[in-house]
Amino acid sequence: MDTAYEESEDGDHEQAEVESSVVSGSSTRRSSISAPVNGHTNGVAKPIPTPVDYEIPRKLLHSSIGFLTLYLYLGEGDARKVVLALWSALCLIYPADMLRFRSRRFAALYEKLLGFLMRESERDKVNGVVWYILGVNFVLSCYPIDVATVSVLILSWADTTASTFGRMYGRLTPKLPPRLFGLPLAPRKSVAGFIAASVTGAAVAVGFWGVLGTRRFGGQDATWTWEGGVRNSGGGGALGLALIGIVAGLVSGVAEALDLGSLDDNLTLPIISGGCLYGFFKLWEMASSWFS
Repeated sequence: MDTAYEESEDGDHEQAEVESSVVSGSSTRRSSISAPVNGHTNGVAKPIPTPVDYEIPRKLLHSSIGFLTLYLYLGEGDARKVVLALWSALCLIYPADMLRFRSRRFAALYEKLLGFLMRESERDKVNGVVWYILGVNFVLSCYPIDVATVSVLILSWADTTASTFGRMYGRLTPKLPPRLFGLPLAPRKSVAGFIAASVTGAAVAVGFWGVLGTRRFGGQDATWTWEGGVRNSGGGGALGLALIGIVAGLVSGVAEALDLGSLDDNLTLPIISGGCLYGFFKLWEMASSWFS
């Protein structure tokens, strides 16, 4: 979201008139001097930048999920128990979210306690936490554990950096085109946010599979390893890891910028990014088997 500029609704400006008397012989000359008031000069209003809301509490919560995900992965936690815990939490969160639409008193209490984590647009629609849980549960249930973990990290960190850098520098860069590779992009997204999401997604993938991927059960769950590549079918080493980083970066940037109508990106971002990475690994494995 770019920095907005507001102009005074009242186009009139105030002038301070300074009268001075200059006595020359028998004549007196009066002059009026116009001085700028309230940032207006010669009747032209200067743009007043509105403060940018970086949603710091929301971003901290959003990002913390990534660290929790890494902790559970490296601690060899059971993904099925995580999914069950999230479904249980959703059984409480969703009814509460629906109740605030029906009870003004409950809505006031809800927003008093949790309003600092909500966007203004979420006051009249389903809270993003609901979509977050649905997206995380989908990837944990359908993708390999390492791919699911990376997709959650992309949701947690790439989405956060895209939003933050978009708000900081979006006004200095062009908007994204309406379409990229035939895919619809959100008109409000900027090149700054796209680059931030892409760089973060690439860094997440390279850091994870280059350093952390094999630290769970000795690498038994790893889709890609430095030595064996994709499921020991080749493509390991620095070149393979660099290729994963490029794909993950491109996927993260595009998935974060997609305009999918009313679908929340907390739901779509992990599903799309994880699905693309999983598909990429499957194609890589198939291609390696054909040429081996």
